[in-house]
Amino acid sequence: MMCSVQSFWRVNLLFCLGLFLHCGEARVHTEVQAGPLYRVVGSLLSITCNVSGFASASTRKEFEFCINKPSNPTFEINIISTSDQSFSFAMYGSRVRTGEITLKHVSSNSVVFEIQSLEKHDEGEYECSVINTEQIYNGIYSAKTTVKVIDNSLSVSSPSSTSLSYNEDDALTLTCQASTNTIQHTHLSLAWYLHKDGEDNAHPIISLDRDFTLNPGQGFEGRYQAGLISLDKMGETTYRLKMAQLQLSDQGRIYCQAQEWIQDPDRSWYVITQKDAEETTLNVNAREVVPDMSSLVVRVSAQPTTLQEGQELTLSCSVDTHNLEERFFSVAWLRGSDELARIGPTGILSVGPKYSVRAKEGELRAARTGDRDYSLILQPVRTDDQGEYICRAWPQDRGQDGAFTQGAAKDSISKLVNISATESGLSVEMQNTPSVNEGDRLKLTCKVLGVKGQLSVTWQHRSASTTTPMFTTLISLSQEGVTAKAKEFMSRKVKAMRPSTDTFTLELDEVTPSDSGVYQCTVSEWNANSKTNSQSQTTTVTVAPVDSFVKVNLISRKTRVPVGENVELMCRVRGPRIPLTLTWSLQRDVSTLDNILTLYFDGAISWSGDQHRYQLKVENKKNEVIHYLLINGASHREAGSYQCSVSVFLENVHKKLPASNQVAVSVQNPGKNLSIVKKEEELNVSSSQNFTVPCHIAKQSSIKSVFQVTWFWQKWGETEPSPIFSVYRNCTLQYSVEKGGCLRYDHPLPNQFSLTVLKPGPEDSGVYFCAVEEWLPSLSHGWWKIAEEMSGNWTVNVYAEGPAKAVFEPECMSGTWIGILVAVVIGTLLVILLLVLKICRSKGKKKGESLWAEQPLNTKASAEE
Repeated sequence: MMCSVQSFWRVNLLFCLGLFLHCGEARVHTEVQAGPLYRVVGSLLSITCNVSGFASASTRKEFEFCINKPSNPTFEINIISTSDQSFSFAMYGSRVRTGEITLKHVSSNSVVFEIQSLEKHDEGEYECSVINTEQIYNGIYSAKTTVKVIDNSLSVSSPSSTSLSYNEDDALTLTCQASTNTIQHTHLSLAWYLHKDGEDNAHPIISLDRDFTLNPGQGFEGRYQAGLISLDKMGETTYRLKMAQLQLSDQGRIYCQAQEWIQDPDRSWYVITQKDAEETTLNVNAREVVPDMSSLVVRVSAQPTTLQEGQELTLSCSVDTHNLEERFFSVAWLRGSDELARIGPTGILSVGPKYSVRAKEGELRAARTGDRDYSLILQPVRTDDQGEYICRAWPQDRGQDGAFTQGAAKDSISKLVNISATESGLSVEMQNTPSVNEGDRLKLTCKVLGVKGQLSVTWQHRSASTTTPMFTTLISLSQEGVTAKAKEFMSRKVKAMRPSTDTFTLELDEVTPSDSGVYQCTVSEWNANSKTNSQSQTTTVTVAPVDSFVKVNLISRKTRVPVGENVELMCRVRGPRIPLTLTWSLQRDVSTLDNILTLYFDGAISWSGDQHRYQLKVENKKNEVIHYLLINGASHREAGSYQCSVSVFLENVHKKLPASNQVAVSVQNPGKNLSIVKKEEELNVSSSQNFTVPCHIAKQSSIKSVFQVTWFWQKWGETEPSPIFSVYRNCTLQYSVEKGGCLRYDHPLPNQFSLTVLKPGPEDSGVYFCAVEEWLPSLSHGWWKIAEEMSGNWTVNVYAEGPAKAVFEPECMSGTWIGILVAVVIGTLLVILLLVLKICRSKGKKKGESLWAEQPLNTKASAEE
């Protein structure tokens, strides 16, 4: 087996032998797709492996696939072989037997390895190996590629109703929302499909590919070229389909499909996931047939025909004739002999002189709503608007110079509209609302005065991005308390309520910048199921986009650390509390960006690969949330540029925000950075004078390091110094029997140590110095010594005063023992404290190890643990 250890040595031995016999000229070459390959959980993984250079090129080669996972990169796991059914390890055996994992030949020298549905733990480094059947080894017989398995964050939805009904030649508009939260650079493509009844496969209507190129589907090319079918991207996540003239063949189920693409290192694009929105059933009804070629049919309808002052009147006009799409018309609305408005052959609106002021104030609105359909709205109506209304149409012939020639007019049958006066004192007041942030809840309040009958309310919106004065209905609340949403808002969290008799409220959750604009509250008064009066008020609302008030910043107090130290990164997300997903990533080199973890808006956490050194903490504050990423005992693998990125989850779609700044973390091998003050001194003291040998540390490598200090004494006439006193890093003290009774140890500051010789005699003369070791704790290495340095020499001459004194006289001993006893007590307390810390932080201590004290240093003071 190529992937086994035995095979590894066999292959390499024979490979070296082949190189020797063939003078190093490599012939066999094995290759797979260059990595890293980013794939989504649940999607297909396909890796092609090719080999060339064998002498027997036409003979079928046998291949094997193995994997090394991030959690244990040195352990190789067998997956599948083309020649050995027992090759697989247990964790992959069942998936191989069921056919979920396959390895198939596409030629004698090429295979395709596939995993039908990727799992998170399939991430790792894959190796393809070819089994050599020839006598010599000469070349490269295996190749590797890295696969990263990421979460599926693609979201697709369509707010349309599940069933729609239109007439032939009507215009259809549908919207689809698609977004992704993948941190890697990906592109989205989107297509609309029509699945006709009785057919197995859906037909693409039109698509927008990953490079923003529009492509009509088969059978829709002509209508696309004529401008009758279009697909527009509205903002970051919304895609709009327009079909200007529906045909009977358009009947069926329509849905949108989004695909997420990623570019592999070989520059090819790959679909990592795709999702479909819910289907919308479309019914298309046939139009009424016009009697002959020259006939022109004009119709008018009024809704309602009986209304009261202040209400809204809609006058609809339709024109029908043969070859309608090839002809031009002018259409006008008239009340008696007064022309309200006219729409010319090119769609330009002109208003009659009696209605120009009302049009400027928004009380009259008219538009062409389809090839044959026109609409005029009067609101609020007045009593003098009562009368008979007709629609008048003129055929318009267009000459070669572009000028129009007007033909004979054709009138519709008149429609009588009755408008009665009302004595109601109904009035409406809309409370002003300041700007709101994207993702927040918009709440509007309408106060009503002069209430006499039952009331209903209709909430409408006019987008800030449109120039048309027309309002779109959001939601209404009837006089019986029944709520009705507009079909465009069926998927939105919108509520119309009446908390008190004279108050109506509108609540719209998770607003977006497209919700900016003018909002209108129209309150209607009813009597005996008849609307008697309507009053409206408006207010302007601005929705600030999320990236204008949510800011992401990454900081760290320390970015250059030695191996084993901790690093704390802080990702500060400033702004209001909205659902958001945060991803930590690490870039180790220019081409590779690895996810560390993703904290989702619902609290779930997804870790990527082997991340046992990382810990996560979240701190909520009033106007910001701080996400902490703690690197415990940093190694070289944790070095690189860190970044946090945020996406918010609004209206069931993800919206990416600009990523934070990058913070580079550098992990270095600890160096000699202890230093000791190397002062040289020569002292002449009498036997009645104490003298002190200081050991002061000028600089240390890390604030977490501790010191071990040993003082040495070299007597006159001796060739080697001897240790006389040691203080270990756990505060354990050790002294020589020869001088233990006349020594006093002091440690006034963290970087200052000193040893005083009490009551010296001439026999205490000699050279004194200290040696300092710096030790650093590490989760991965334990305690390790990172530096060692000697101080300068103190040459001491002690001359006698009177009779010579004994070295261990009681006066010296008693004082010294008191000092040593105090030091031992303090040291014991510190050791107990260290013991508690060690018990809390250390697990699995080997049996027989002492927790109370470190072993003493040898005379060279250089042992490492």
